[in-house]
Amino acid sequence: MSSNLVVIAYEDQFKAEEVRTMLRKMQQEYLIDLEDAVVAVKDDNGKVKLHQMYKLAAAGALSGGFWGALIGLIFMSPLLGMAVGASAGAVSGALTDVGINDDFMKNLAASFQNGTSVLFVLVRKA
Repeated sequence: MSSNLVVIAYEDQFKAEEVRTMLRKMQQEYLIDLEDAVVAVKDDNGKVKLHQMYKLAAAGALSGGFWGALIGLIFMSPLLGMAVGASAGAVSGALTDVGINDDFMKNLAASFQNGTSVLFVLVRKA
């Protein structure tokens, strides 16, 4: 299955997030299949910040906590297992980059004027 990358720049810092919110609602209604949707904001000082759709560190911590608790139950120490698993999952999630390349998005957004936002959407196609 392949994907299409769509990049749209807006003249203010908030419009890209508004459009992404609408796209997420469309995804919940099965009207669009988003693989990734990231908002890059270039503030008035020229600093670029990425707002990812998925928080991978949090998801990794949750998953790691579950597996850690399960392993901890086997070895009679569920709390220790859960803590170790959550920590390992959070680190794993933070080091994982899926979807659109962060450096590509930051470099492209940096080329726009200050006070703008850019929406990067990776749409799956059948």
